[in-house]
Amino acid sequence: MRLQSYFYELQQLLGVSANTTSHNEKIISAVGGGLGIAGIMWVMHFLVQAQLLTMQSSIMIIASMGASAVLLFAVPHGALSQPWAVIGGHLISAVLAITSVKYLGHGPWVAAFAVGGSIGVMYYLRCIHPPGGATALTVVVGGADIDALGYQFLWLPLGINILVIMAIAIIFNGFFNWRRYPVHLAHKLKRAIGAPSNEREHELTQEDFAAAMQELDSYVDITPDGLTDLLELAKKHAEKNITHPQSIIAGRIYSNGKLGRLWSIRQVVDASPQNTHASKDRVIYKVLAGDGGYETHMCLRSEFHKWARFEVEKHNQQWVKVEEQEA
Repeated sequence: MRLQSYFYELQQLLGVSANTTSHNEKIISAVGGGLGIAGIMWVMHFLVQAQLLTMQSSIMIIASMGASAVLLFAVPHGALSQPWAVIGGHLISAVLAITSVKYLGHGPWVAAFAVGGSIGVMYYLRCIHPPGGATALTVVVGGADIDALGYQFLWLPLGINILVIMAIAIIFNGFFNWRRYPVHLAHKLKRAIGAPSNEREHELTQEDFAAAMQELDSYVDITPDGLTDLLELAKKHAEKNITHPQSIIAGRIYSNGKLGRLWSIRQVVDASPQNTHASKDRVIYKVLAGDGGYETHMCLRSEFHKWARFEVEKHNQQWVKVEEQEA
């Protein structure tokens, strides 16, 4: 049990979380990323063979395009993947790096200045795109071929690389309704769903988030903790009805229905016999997930009943309400 607890803590420390995307989504992302890079290579080779460009093959494609492909095809709706982030992130970082090399040379600290400066500028211009930092580093350490291009590097090869991979991202993701790119198109074309807030009878829970993310079937560029922490603040301003399971039964698993760090899943390992006096009616439970992971405790059945919000079970690596599965 202690080993399980250590393993659970290690998972939390490393940020290892359950992946809710389907196999189809994973395959679509991989195929899209491959097509994006293949498209860049094909276009650049075509331009060179048509003698429209004369370039060294080593700089026809920028290595940071590989990282952009991950974002554009695996996280098409992420804030870091949107057009301004991609275009601005790469070009602004490249401008800063080229200027740094031109006036400061290739000293060991120039690379650090170019990457750090790129991060700061991307922040202020609201175009944070992690591969932009890689583009800045490429310019500084890329060697004589890139130095010879100077500011021409911005459109050849960088500009063409960006245009091609973004065009492929728009076309490829457009074939799938749930992952249209840019994200504004997906939101604009999506039909509004859900009940008005004044008609909702139940509050959102950690299990509801798990079900929603699984139904969304797309990698979400935010951690579960970040998402639930945000909602916790909103919950303080709302009054909700609290429900509890009819009975607490040994062997079954329950959730307290809370969010973030307060969320917990407990399994009743053993319980007092029926008709035991309330003051002696106890349950032994094991924490399976959330607050107090893999610890074992004992309490009165009435206390556990007050804590428990509803019964749950594990489905596709996520905890879901039992009644939802039966429905």
